[in-house]
This record gives sequence, structure tokens and C-alpha cells, in this order.
Amino acid sequence: MKVLIPSPLLSYTGRAWVDADGATLGELLTDLDRRYPGIRFRMVDEQDRMRRHVRFFVNGDQAFDLQRALRATDEVCIVQALSGG
Repeated sequence: MKVLIPSPLLSYTGRAWVDADGATLGELLTDLDRRYPGIRFRMVDEQDRMRRHVRFFVNGDQAFDLQRALRATDEVCIVQALSGG
């Protein structure tokens, strides 16, 4: 499936849109990490929870759980909040 990578993580992938596989959002992130080592840790913490500053959208709907089921035709957008003042 197609995955949109946020700008702060482009150093891992080198491009905004990448392909990845997985039956769940968690499996998709594991596949991304296999293809682009280290990227998963930037989105998921040591307790296997989504980081607070990262949001995941599947076909435009926000996903709140790494167990969210995915289909091969889904589009996943990863959004990373920016901070500063």
C-alpha cells in the first residue's frame, strides 16, 4: 500500500511516498522499519505505543491503535506535529 512519509522522516526514505505491506498498522510500521531501518522508533516508543506527536490516517480517517486492520488498497498518511514558538 502507499504510505505518505512526513517531512521530518524523509531522511530515512528519501521520498515522500513509499510502499509497505502489513495486515495491521503495527505490521505496516514493522515493514517500513525493515525497508528503512530506524524509522519505526521515531513513530512508536519502547512500550509499543504511538508517539504523542505523530498521527496516522488510513484513507483520511485517524487511526488510534496499532492493531487497526489494513487492506492492500489503503492509503496511510503519517503526520508529525511541529513545535516551536
